Amino acid sequence: MNFALYKEMLSIRPVRRLLLVGMVARIPHSAAGVLLTLHIVLTLGEGYAAAGAAAAVMTIGIALGAPWRGRRVDMVGLRKALIPSVVSETVIWSIVPHVSYQWLLPLVFVGGLFTLPIFSVVRQSLGVMVDGEQRRGAFALDSIATELVFMIGPAIGAIVATSGFSALGLTAVGVSVSVAGLFLIWFNPPTRSEDPCSAGESAERAAADLSAAEAAMVASAPGHVQEAASEMAPSASKGGLRSRVARNFTWFTVSVAALFAVAAGSGMVLSGSDVSIVGLLERGGHQNQIGIVFFFWCAASVVGGLVYGAMNRPVSPMLLLLGMAALTIPMGFARDTWTLAFLSILPGLLCAPVLSASSEKVADLVDEERRGEAMGWYGSALTAGVALGAPLAGVFIDNVGPSGGFAAVGSAGVVLCVAGFVLMSLRRRAARV
Repeated sequence: MNFALYKEMLSIRPVRRLLLVGMVARIPHSAAGVLLTLHIVLTLGEGYAAAGAAAAVMTIGIALGAPWRGRRVDMVGLRKALIPSVVSETVIWSIVPHVSYQWLLPLVFVGGLFTLPIFSVVRQSLGVMVDGEQRRGAFALDSIATELVFMIGPAIGAIVATSGFSALGLTAVGVSVSVAGLFLIWFNPPTRSEDPCSAGESAERAAADLSAAEAAMVASAPGHVQEAASEMAPSASKGGLRSRVARNFTWFTVSVAALFAVAAGSGMVLSGSDVSIVGLLERGGHQNQIGIVFFFWCAASVVGGLVYGAMNRPVSPMLLLLGMAALTIPMGFARDTWTLAFLSILPGLLCAPVLSASSEKVADLVDEERRGEAMGWYGSALTAGVALGAPLAGVFIDNVGPSGGFAAVGSAGVVLCVAGFVLMSLRRRAARV
């Protein structure tokens, strides 16, 4: 393990500043999930299925908006691309707390559609700022920073909501995110290299990255990086719709599709666990202790992310997801806050490694010129999983109890991974024939 790599990353001022900005920008949204759930359950008097449906509607908006927002960053630059998000965050989240549930749904959809693309911006910028072995450490640090945020945000959201100030809290979320967006516009981190590479140079650089940084990380990948998308852009504008679509998605290989499936499965397990934690503690009258469980859950993920990022050998993202999903199921056996907190440690240890491993491989497999678009679709896959996991857990919480929520999303994650391993095995056998 090479823990000195983290110190090296933090000594680079632009990287350190970007990680800090990304961490601060995520705090409001990390509180928004718990705030919105408890606002719907406690203030509006709806069930957890309704709260999960609202989360699903919002994340569907995020899933639809992420690709074109990522592509917008590639086309017009970060500053112009962020203006719609900066405006909409304040407007939407100032209205949401003051409407009925029926009006809340379309509003959170629009809010998701124009949400600040902090995830894809930070990941894309890190991919430009650092290369080779450093990129892996930077991605791991970003995942760790995200987990640190989720130690703070949910606890704050739970305290605000259970104190009767959910409306004020949701409004503060929108304003805070807009301020973070303005700071990103001022900071304007790079989203592409100053000196664009030719197709051959891009392939050589990708091969050097793969050999210098975590050589085994992409051992199962079918190849290195595809031809530079800058060569496809001019010809795509000349052909018909079918030609443009085909060329715009040449980066979407079987390996990238598998990583998107891992992202979706991760989102499903994490969002379902999130709702189930809130449901278990709220049903037991301990909703003001939500922060304790999230602290243990996320602290474990920080430790796991540190260990993974410093490892000399990578682990399959699908194998990591399998472990996280299976270890989520026993969380439903908890009957008090502290038991739930301790049971959350094992699946938490695998959270940051799953996200870091899968996003890192996407960055390695997709050329820099299309990385923003690819990371946008990666974010969409992640949020699509969230859209499935939250209402799935909510239905089981309302009809079976909080333990049913953990069992539902954990079992679904296990089934997804087993199916993935079976298909991969069949594909390898077919390739030998």
